[in-house]
Amino acid sequence: MTSLDQINILIADPLSEDGIFPLREEKDLNLNVVVDTGLSQEELIAKIGDFHVLLVRSQTTVTPEVIKAAKNLKLIGRAGVGVDNIDLQAATEHGVIVVNAPDGNTNSAAEHSIAMMTSLARYIPQAYNSLKNGKWDRKSYVGVELKNKTLGVIGMGRIGAEVAYRAKGQRMKVVAYDPFLTEERAKELGVTKGTVDEVVAAADFVTVHTPLLPETRNIINKERFAIMKDGVRIINCARGGIVNEDDLYDAIKEGKVAGAALDVFIEEPATDNKLLTLPQVIATPHLGASTIEAQESVAVDVSNDIIKFFTTGTVTNPVNMPSIPKELLAQVEPFFELAEKLGTFVTQLTTEPVKEINLSYAGDVANYDVRPLTSNALKGLLSKNHGNHVNDVNARYLTERIGVKINEHKTTTAKGFTSLITIEIKTANEVHSVAGTLLNGLGARIVKVEDYVVDVTPEGHLLYIRNTDKPGAIGRVATKLAEKDINIATMQVGRAQVGGKAVMMLSVDNEVTAEDLNFVAELTNIDEVKAISL
Repeated sequence: MTSLDQINILIADPLSEDGIFPLREEKDLNLNVVVDTGLSQEELIAKIGDFHVLLVRSQTTVTPEVIKAAKNLKLIGRAGVGVDNIDLQAATEHGVIVVNAPDGNTNSAAEHSIAMMTSLARYIPQAYNSLKNGKWDRKSYVGVELKNKTLGVIGMGRIGAEVAYRAKGQRMKVVAYDPFLTEERAKELGVTKGTVDEVVAAADFVTVHTPLLPETRNIINKERFAIMKDGVRIINCARGGIVNEDDLYDAIKEGKVAGAALDVFIEEPATDNKLLTLPQVIATPHLGASTIEAQESVAVDVSNDIIKFFTTGTVTNPVNMPSIPKELLAQVEPFFELAEKLGTFVTQLTTEPVKEINLSYAGDVANYDVRPLTSNALKGLLSKNHGNHVNDVNARYLTERIGVKINEHKTTTAKGFTSLITIEIKTANEVHSVAGTLLNGLGARIVKVEDYVVDVTPEGHLLYIRNTDKPGAIGRVATKLAEKDINIATMQVGRAQVGGKAVMMLSVDNEVTAEDLNFVAELTNIDEVKAISL
């Protein structure tokens, strides 16, 4: 695939030699592997120009300056999951593909979570320290069994599912929350599905396994501690900030929480964190992925992706957008933002897990390779719960991994539009759809929501209101919003028939709170009010 006579690979962080064995032994490609660790930013910038691949772990920061200096760089490999140390925007702007190893540390992280939970239940670190200090104290460290206890799992991705599997082996009951967890998937995993509040209220142990997003930051907080059982125990081996550290400290001091096991903190190193002053807290210095096997596995995964890229032009675990052929890019790029906004819009019409998504491309757009558009639509669909972790490259992989069925359909008939993109999502109980197009000189437009024709610019803060088509409905809504000092920028209405069901689409200047939504929903003939943020 590659036309390079020699592919120069710089390994800038210490990696397992077994992990880079595939690179050493590759025969079909002329790979020149250089290991040079501990480089300063200035040294890396001076050195990187001759290399086609940069392979790092977490020690090396790949800044825009490094990427700009890397005139020949084709690929950056991160031997691990997080890519916080790599400037993804700069890499994308310079056409550099970033790959990581999202599956390599799953087992290690799951095992560490179980080990921390067991240690917490039996006071193992405290008892060990007591014994080292010359005390034979059995009475102070009477623990609890895991058998027949309830484990609440917040986040049922790769690691959360593995933790649940192991907990069931301990004969624990497992209740779980994940925004994409369906009843069918929960049954398959042998867990009980619930809301966050239902999960934490039922649990004897609570463990978190979500990415750190605006929606998950402080998801375990003072209010949630209040509805937990007395004597609950907390485990966080995911990301610092998911559990509010101040609220956890107070809950332990007050006796509400019996103890906590922490591998991660908001600020690391966490040597002076006040939680470490509490005898009920056990902790490790971010060791979730620190096993020999995991270190080797992530390096092997990235090494194989490097070989695959230079052999086939594709990769297994991309993190950013790969280079798209110019002729394809010119055709579909104008639709990128529209597809993403439609996906973002339609996912906010429901609170249920999506089971199936149908994407229809009609008119001129149906003549193009629409795979990049589907990726952008899926990115929008997942972004609310996955944040920056999802992009138009890994969106399909993530969607399929959580069990959502993806269907694409093309037709040359666009029903009065030059091109039309329609996205339909199905949950266990609901079906929702939205359609959009590009208007010459006017840009992206949402032209249909459910079965109602509208004309809405997909940006900013929107209110979607379903109502009965009765006189005065619009005026009453406007008056209610004015009482809350919410200014209406634009309004669109659509209806199927006179006096029947109708919709209003309002563009407002500010984000609308849940309290404001309830305030509007109290009006006569209003069936539903939803806030849409684009």
